[in-house]
Amino acid sequence: MKNNQLSKLSLSLAVGCALAVPGLAQETTQSRSADAQAAPAKAQVASGQKQKVKGVILKRDGDTITMSDQTGAPLTVLVSGSTKIEEKKGNPFRGAKSYGQEQLFRGLNIEVEGRGDSNGGLVADKIKFTEQSLNVAQTVESRVTPVEGRVETTEGRMTQAEQNSQRLSGQIEELSAVANAAGGGAKAAQETADRAVAGVNTTNERISHLVTSLDEYEATKAVTVNFKVNSAVLSPEAKASLDEIATQAKGEKGYVIEVQGFASADGSEDKNRVLSQRRSDAVMRYLIENHMIPMRRIVIPFGYGEANPVADNTTREGREQNRRVEVKILTNKGLTASTQTTSIEPVAAPSEPARVSETVPNN
Repeated sequence: MKNNQLSKLSLSLAVGCALAVPGLAQETTQSRSADAQAAPAKAQVASGQKQKVKGVILKRDGDTITMSDQTGAPLTVLVSGSTKIEEKKGNPFRGAKSYGQEQLFRGLNIEVEGRGDSNGGLVADKIKFTEQSLNVAQTVESRVTPVEGRVETTEGRMTQAEQNSQRLSGQIEELSAVANAAGGGAKAAQETADRAVAGVNTTNERISHLVTSLDEYEATKAVTVNFKVNSAVLSPEAKASLDEIATQAKGEKGYVIEVQGFASADGSEDKNRVLSQRRSDAVMRYLIENHMIPMRRIVIPFGYGEANPVADNTTREGREQNRRVEVKILTNKGLTASTQTTSIEPVAAPSEPARVSETVPNN
């Protein structure tokens, strides 16, 4: 009877160890608490005071955005229907572009003019930012949002992990009491508990690494395809390069494909921006139609126009190099990490029943 009880409890311990991921939620909470203590004090603006602030958008919730000013302190900014959102242009010979609130992405460098409200925040009269800063923020948003979804899913499982941890703790205590009463089974129970703790520690380390690396990507393959003047037609050489990168992408795990189009300085700025977008769209369409690359695997293709030249636009050779699309395979470190599992062997029953002076009640 006692041996049966010991075997049942040992089996429960093995199942509990396989399900438990103890300590992960607690470590995450402690990490967030430490971050909160290290964060700078929130910036305040006196009511009615006119203020001009530069900084980066940290988050947006409806008509309210939180930005980090030049000192690193967070500041609350209220965007109303009368707030002017426009381009901070560098060309004095054309008008500034107007934007909507939906263009206020996280990571966008902005300049805000307004007056303080009664809560210490800033009511924005005017918000300005450069087109180049908008392009960068759009690219960051397209990568971060999917990653956040995966991180939230992981955090949602932490509550279940805590419950499994508590059950495991109770099973270890119960098994220890029975093993001590059984005398001869105490050593085997201790060895099983030691293996359980080692397996849990290994699992903790692996999952902690997974959570921290979900937003880390590395380029495993990159190609550049070039175009003729005023053209968005893929040449045979360009198609061959895209065939090569598509073949490699299908063998990767946790990958996305980044497509960025560019143009030389020939022609007007607006025309080159449209032309660079047509080139990036042509590359995306070729990968989807000829290699069945899923659309979810392709980061939103973007045309940067004349921005970010790789060669001198004053020479013919330089302009040829600038008429291009850059294609990269980016793999997620967290999703491609090794997921080794730790197995726990059940406790072997002793060859002879242990003799004890007390009676262990049936469960």
